[in-house]
Amino acid sequence: MYMTCLDLEGVLVPEIWIAFSEASGIPELKRTTRDEPDYDKLMNWRLGILKEHGLGLKEIQDTIAGIDPLPGAREFLDELRSFTQVVILSDTFTEFAAPLMKKLGWPTIFCNSLEVAENGEITGFRMRIADSKLSTVRAFQSIGYETIAAGDSYNDLAMIQAGKAGFLFRSTDRIKADYPDLPAFETYAELMAGIRGAVGAH
Repeated sequence: MYMTCLDLEGVLVPEIWIAFSEASGIPELKRTTRDEPDYDKLMNWRLGILKEHGLGLKEIQDTIAGIDPLPGAREFLDELRSFTQVVILSDTFTEFAAPLMKKLGWPTIFCNSLEVAENGEITGFRMRIADSKLSTVRAFQSIGYETIAAGDSYNDLAMIQAGKAGFLFRSTDRIKADYPDLPAFETYAELMAGIRGAVGAH
């Protein structure tokens, strides 16, 4: 039994914070887990910027409403689910993810949650579990699944390296150079072929 674990942002949909950076005109918010390996540090820094500019959940959700999946992402997911179980493991938040999941055909996603005040200010965040991507992959392995994983950022590396097969997808030159042993793909066709090869599906 195979469980394919995919990152969300940068793999299936555009980076939410980059889109919001552009919509809000705040260039600092372009920083993502491709740049900062420490997710807690990154999120706390983001929340400080939001507070400084008086921005809250509604403004981010308004931006997300206009984001579409990357071209070919939904078709890729549909085909992938025809021969392997698939779950999206993301460090994003349920309050951000729902509109994107609808556009992707409601795949299963495991993510985190935000703490939001009555006035809409995002006051904090709750991670589902420590090292959530690796912990979840290990949990799947403990109940009999072989795992395959793909992602683009530092926070995906542990789950990519922990399973039967793992792939970088549209990653940065720096990450690809630092992890030359990981197959790195740029198209869904390449990634599909890699996953099919790992599960022995034709």
